[in-house]
Amino acid sequence: MELIISPSVLSCDFANIQRDVELINESKADWFHVDVMDGVFVPNISFGFPVVEAIKKHAKKPLDVHLMIQQPDNYINQFRDAGADLLTVHYEACTHLHRTIQAIHSAGMKAGVAVNPHTPVDLLQEVIEELDLVLIMSVNPGFGGQKFIKNAVLKVEQAKNLIHQRGSRALVEVDGGVNLSTGRELVLAGADALVAGSFVFGSDNPKQTIQDLKVLKA
Repeated sequence: MELIISPSVLSCDFANIQRDVELINESKADWFHVDVMDGVFVPNISFGFPVVEAIKKHAKKPLDVHLMIQQPDNYINQFRDAGADLLTVHYEACTHLHRTIQAIHSAGMKAGVAVNPHTPVDLLQEVIEELDLVLIMSVNPGFGGQKFIKNAVLKVEQAKNLIHQRGSRALVEVDGGVNLSTGRELVLAGADALVAGSFVFGSDNPKQTIQDLKVLKA
């Protein structure tokens, strides 16, 4: 399986968001990573439904929507209607995680669960067979451009082992501090998908940067 690259539109130029969506369309990227933050679960606020809808209008690739919000169950159908193809919620934000996963699937989307840097991967063992994606946070969620937390590499290995043990088909995605160096370590540990924001949009040639990430798993 080829490495999936999911550029984070949180790092794009908001004044030229359609231009940057077209850039991703034309690149070797596979998904659009859309971070939704409520200012409560994380200390930042980002996109709401209108922006997700605007991205979907121009996107030619799946929307990988990452909810960093409290009570995500209240908004599952709205994100489906806004255009999410894959909806990821945080383990730490869900009181009834299995029910949330079922609700995402019932709404017709793929379901992912993210774990913060302090959250052990083995806490997902009771739901791993239901998941399409495990998202390992390699920074504390809320802001782009943070330093990579090295322990994420071990957590990727742990997630892959759990997936294999339980016969799950879930992919392992990593978000935060991804560049060519950290990306190579994560791929060697078993990562299937990498989210990259500032590393892509802050580069001189975002399309080439995406291509460089893509070939880490050649």
